[in-house]
Amino acid sequence: MKLILLFGPQATGKMTIGKELEKIAGLKLFHNHMTIELLHPFFGFSSEMWRLSNLFRAEIFKALSKSEINGIIFTYVWAFDMEEDWNFVRKTCEIFESNGNEVYFVELEAETEIRIERNKSASRLKEKPTKRNIEESERELLDSMKKYRLNSLEGEIEYENYIRIDNSNLQPDKVAHLIKEKFSF
Repeated sequence: MKLILLFGPQATGKMTIGKELEKIAGLKLFHNHMTIELLHPFFGFSSEMWRLSNLFRAEIFKALSKSEINGIIFTYVWAFDMEEDWNFVRKTCEIFESNGNEVYFVELEAETEIRIERNKSASRLKEKPTKRNIEESERELLDSMKKYRLNSLEGEIEYENYIRIDNSNLQPDKVAHLIKEKFSF
């Protein structure tokens, strides 16, 4: 069993690349909005929504880490300047590693203008109802860049199984193939 933690700022293509990787590597995609979209209608973007989302994710991870599936791709927006995000990543890795599973880190980055365009894509809006208010979603994308550091610094990710990809000008299937080749999935 493999956990592929596919992370980067909003609209870098994590879900889209995850879908492509799912097709070619025999893994299952668990994108971060699966829990967000479930809870948002009841709690909005409140602390309770995030608490429950993290609780659901942890329980799903525990069950998956003991399952017979080949692996999962989990997408995540990691704020590197927030200790709680580091703790989430550490705990998630511990869940999988404690059951003898491998963890792989795939970091995406893309130019801001490209991310703004991707933020409006039909597939994104279909899968993520909370992103359908384009003006609000774009404002949040831009504000988060000022508030958080959403890409790592060089050498900050010390895990062995790590790759960083600037996919500003790469098609999702190409990125998925790069990931598969890098880690021999």
